[in-house]
Amino acid sequence: MVLRFYNTLSKKKEAFRPLKKGRVSMYNCGPTVYDYAHIGNFRSYMFADLLRRYLEWKGFRVKQVMNITDVGHMTFDEVADSAGEDKIEKKAKEMKKEPWEISRFFTQAFFDDRDKLNIKPAEVYPKATEHVGEMISMIERLKKNGHAYESGGSVYYDVTSFRKYGRLSGNTIEKLRAGSRVEINPDKRNPYDFALWVKNPSHIMQWDSPWGRGYPGWHIECSAMSTKYLGDTLDIHTGGEDNIFPHHECEIAQTEGATGKTFVRYWMHARHLMVDGKKMSKSLGNFYTLRDLIEKGHNPKAIRYLLLSAHYRTKLNLTEQALKSAQKTVDSLEGFVRKLKSARGRETDKTEKLLKKTKKAFEKAMDDDLNISLALAALFDFTRDISRLCDRGEVSEKNALDVLEFMYDIDRVLGLELDRVEEEWFTLKEADSKVRHMLETREIYRKEKKWSEADRIRDQLKEMGIAVEDSPQG
Repeated sequence: MVLRFYNTLSKKKEAFRPLKKGRVSMYNCGPTVYDYAHIGNFRSYMFADLLRRYLEWKGFRVKQVMNITDVGHMTFDEVADSAGEDKIEKKAKEMKKEPWEISRFFTQAFFDDRDKLNIKPAEVYPKATEHVGEMISMIERLKKNGHAYESGGSVYYDVTSFRKYGRLSGNTIEKLRAGSRVEINPDKRNPYDFALWVKNPSHIMQWDSPWGRGYPGWHIECSAMSTKYLGDTLDIHTGGEDNIFPHHECEIAQTEGATGKTFVRYWMHARHLMVDGKKMSKSLGNFYTLRDLIEKGHNPKAIRYLLLSAHYRTKLNLTEQALKSAQKTVDSLEGFVRKLKSARGRETDKTEKLLKKTKKAFEKAMDDDLNISLALAALFDFTRDISRLCDRGEVSEKNALDVLEFMYDIDRVLGLELDRVEEEWFTLKEADSKVRHMLETREIYRKEKKWSEADRIRDQLKEMGIAVEDSPQG
């Protein structure tokens, strides 16, 4: 089977072959730490986690770097120049705190949320404020190479100097000129040039540079930090689809303008998360952080499952019903693990055949651009078939151990911590009167071989959060 990913740059699926055999360099656009990351941000981070986990499952050694933007990210993301107010400085003024306090607090909040969702930590989390020297060096190289110029104490990237500008997003200079209006800045040679270094005496966070006091633009940060830790050419760069333009388009222009080499070989982007069919917005009242959802009673495991359960290049709709359904699925998988731990049937070769079939189907689906929906469908067919074998007493303790080992192996990709599931049983005597009556009625139906009636009660109990496990002893 050939591992293939959809490359945003080429607009097609390509066979994945890293620069160094068995090793993958991956950079993920991380949080701007001016507030709690919202659940839409975490869809992008969850996609990066799934990608890394699957690459490692396939045997690759992945070096993952995710930046922390703690300066220079302006309030208008859609403008390449990033004109406007710095997000962190704006928050600092609102909360009457120093920007450094704001960034430290929300960086730790991001790490706490990451851990709640069982997202694997990146190898490096470089902070923009700790890499200003590298950014200044890259800007100097861009000036030397004829891609940047100083004007009014700021430094701008001359987009007309980079012929490939627009290849990633489709926003070529010609299309930008024809399709939008840009406020005229007399310091710029071209309206669409973007800032590499900003002179703004009123900005709280300032550094010395060859061009005077100022601070870096948002785009240069990722170019400087990614190449420092991963080299001039990266295997994979991920982010949300809203990063494609202007951020990633500008990253390519900057990095390739400085190094003269291909910056990224595979660009991969996750689609937006919708909430009740609409784009998340504070004005619509459908803006959620992970903490908001947990306070509403949702389990982080269910949130994790929901975020990874749809293909990353399809829009995902977050609803109360979808979260409840995700919780049922997690409960079902955990119940399946508990069932295996109590299996004491006779040994057969049926489990081995199902194991081989399912692993092949799971890997084939994931190899096709992380087709998680198809991979999960194969897994659920497997759990259903094994459960039926358990019910018929055709899964021995050894068979069950083989299946458990497979489930734990698959969970290295899913990250649902199935290996931590403990058996939780109560006897018929410990059940309340309603549940006891339902169980006793179901047992009567089973003895009378009225299987549909028995299954109906079993489904009702499942809706109540109670899994019924049948054994040869009853």
